[in-house]
Amino acid sequence: MVMGIARRLALLFRMKADEALDRAEDPREVLDYSYERQLEMLTKVRRGVADVVTSRKRLELQLGQLRQAADRLQTQARQAVDAGRDDLAREALTRRSAALTQMAAIAAQRDALQAEEDKLTLAAQRLQARVEAFRSRKETIRATYTAAEARTRIGEAVSGISEEMGDVGLAMQRAEDKTVQMQSRAAALDELIASGALDDATLPAGQRDDIQAALDAARGDADIEHQLTALKTQPALTAQPAPADNDPDAPRTITGTRSTEEGKP
Repeated sequence: MVMGIARRLALLFRMKADEALDRAEDPREVLDYSYERQLEMLTKVRRGVADVVTSRKRLELQLGQLRQAADRLQTQARQAVDAGRDDLAREALTRRSAALTQMAAIAAQRDALQAEEDKLTLAAQRLQARVEAFRSRKETIRATYTAAEARTRIGEAVSGISEEMGDVGLAMQRAEDKTVQMQSRAAALDELIASGALDDATLPAGQRDDIQAALDAARGDADIEHQLTALKTQPALTAQPAPADNDPDAPRTITGTRSTEEGKP
């Protein structure tokens, strides 16, 4: 049981680590690092070629010096023979033989270095060609990845599934909710102020008396009732000239106040 839980935890840890690594890994950085390493290798190969060339040049210089020494000893041996000094001629020829032997050994070393130089030069050329090809491919992949990344970010921004746009959407929703709440609160306050349940804080202190406000409202109601009563007591028709008494067919017009019969049911 414990081992099973441990394996599951280890698997979960590896999954989380791989996910974090995928998010943190940038292919462009990996390609740039690989390109830099290849350049370092190419630099080392070129430095090796330069060292071999330097050693070969040094051996060629020694060969030149030994060749000059051998020629000088050959001349000295001839001069010694002409002078009747066979002993000096023999010594010069012995030294010349040693110089020639040394020259042969140095020439062999020079030829070996020349072969090594040729190999390193060819390897450097091939490596340089590979580095150039890798650089071209790297730049292509880098540009393609950058374009794909830009398209992905644009798509996420348009669809709103990115973290940044998600945060913006949440902030906008919260702002809209707070706006609605504030509008509702303002409307409620307006209704309370209009009904007289709350005082208008913008009015002077003497005008914010609730008792006076109630009296003013009652006085307004009394005025309205008085006006209503006056409308009820006013005559329904305006006064018209009375007709002649000798005209029995003319209708009689009531002037002044209403008749008592009209007030009866």
